Order: sequence, then structure tokens, then C-alpha cells
Amino acid sequence: MRGFALSALHEPPFPARRHAAVELVAGESAGWVVDLGLIDTPAGLRRLAGAHPAELAGRACPDASVADLRLLADLISWLFVMDDACDEDGLGASPTRLAPTVAALLEVLDRHGDPDASAPTVAGPLAVALDDLCRRARDRGRPALLLRLVSQLREYLLALLWEAANREHHRVPGVAEYVQMRRHTGGARPSFTLTDLAHPDVPGPDRRADPALAALDALAADLVCWCNDLFSYDKERATGPDAHNLVTTMASEAGRGEEAALRAAATRFNESLAAYAERDRALAATGDEGVCAFLTTRRNWIRATYDWSRAATRYA
Repeated sequence: MRGFALSALHEPPFPARRHAAVELVAGESAGWVVDLGLIDTPAGLRRLAGAHPAELAGRACPDASVADLRLLADLISWLFVMDDACDEDGLGASPTRLAPTVAALLEVLDRHGDPDASAPTVAGPLAVALDDLCRRARDRGRPALLLRLVSQLREYLLALLWEAANREHHRVPGVAEYVQMRRHTGGARPSFTLTDLAHPDVPGPDRRADPALAALDALAADLVCWCNDLFSYDKERATGPDAHNLVTTMASEAGRGEEAALRAAATRFNESLAAYAERDRALAATGDEGVCAFLTTRRNWIRATYDWSRAATRYA
């Protein structure tokens, strides 16, 4: 399948860029993971190292300060650890198993990075690390983006419960339902927000509510998540069928075989990428400095995900 993904997916028509401090941040972020106890086994550390979270962050946010790049890399690491705990280590096997952890993490988010709050005592290193991320985001002094980040992380955690319920009941969602929920389970939106935090010129809440920008933001999240699905499908198939993949949902809903579903999913990605590029050009032609900064961040994310997915051993 990996060969299929490489040959069938169109390359995003945006320039590939990379932050100069990726290697520095990779070492610092790996130290953060170990120091906070997010991963405490050699196998887990190898799994995270193979995901190259700092590489993804550095390609998605090539113009950030080193501190902002570190914050994004640490968030991506946290998301990978949380996803692996749910998908591979059994935490997300059922809602009743996952719910206490989600409740504890929601309590952390409700603090909004309050510097005077005591350290969280429930959910262990996942909660401590999430609290640290929120505090550092709060320190950037952009409360609207902090509130957006917290809201999107809430949506991510609640969407994990949706996944757990599907796993418990061996349920494959329909394509429309899956596409809607994948925007939340993929962790793309909070990652976008930390990228925006690194750019002072991105539009404020009033401009972001423009339907054209909101639709483009949703499509960018779709493209990031579907690219992930296509590159990860082979690994997921080898370890057992996973209902939470665009290929799987398209095969189930339309009664397609595997090869036909793979081609349909690739076609959906390619057609959506072309539509995205057309909308991007239209907005860039009339947009102000803030809109252009927004467009740049989303282009970087789409290109970064494609390039990173080709190389990361996470999906090998």
C-alpha cells in the first residue's frame, strides 16, 4: 500500500520548507517527553523517535521562533503518545476504560493554563504534560488563541470517546460521519492553532469567522488527516482492521473491495487538493496581510504532512 500511496496521491503544489532548528528541537522535545514520564520504555521511545514529531513541526512551521517550534513539537509528541495509548496500548478499547482519563484531562483544560493552579494528580504524565502545554501557550499572551486551543483539545478528547465506542461495538461509521469526526480525532486543528500562535499576523476571531476561511481551514484539516489515513492504512491492515480510516469507511459504505476503496480514497484526496488550491488562489488574490499569513500556514501544513508521511517510520 505504501507504494500505492506514493504513486496515486498528487504532490501538494506548495513549496517544501523546513525550520533550521529541527535537530535542536528534536533533542529538547525528546528530553521533555522523558523528563515528564510520558514514555518510560525503550520500545515506546523508539516508536516516538520513528514518528519524528519535530520534523513534522519544523516543516509545518518553518518561520517560527525556536520556542514556538518547541511548543508545537511537544504538542505533536503529546498527541502521538495519546493516540498510541488509545490505538495500540488498549486505553481506547472502550469508553468506560478511556472515560476517567478523558475526564482528568478535561479538568486540566478547564484551568486554561492557570499558573497558580497546583499540578494535576490524576491521569499521570499525560495530564502533567498537557498542563505544561497550556501554561506555555498562555504565556504567549494571546488569549483568543489559547481559548481556541483549549476548545479544540476538548473536541479531540471527546472524539476519542466516539472512537472507543465504535471499537467496543465493532462499528464502522459512514463516510460523512467519519470525515466530520476525523477533523477532531486527527489533532490537526489544535496543531494549526499553535502554528497560528507563532505568527503575529494571522486573522483574529472576527475574520476567522468568515465562511470562506472557515471552509478552507476545515478542508486543510481534511487533507492532513486523509493523507495520514492513506499512508497509515497498510500498517493498520497488518495489525488488524481499523474502522477509523477513510479507506475502511469508503469500502464499508459502498461495498467496495480494498483496491477500489484505496483508489477512491486517493481520488477524493486529489480532487479535494485541487479544490483547495483553487480556493487558496482566490483568497490570496484579494486577501490582506492576515489572510495571506493564514493561507501560508495551511499550505505549509498540507505540504509538511505529505513530505513527512513519505519518510516517517511511524507508518512503515
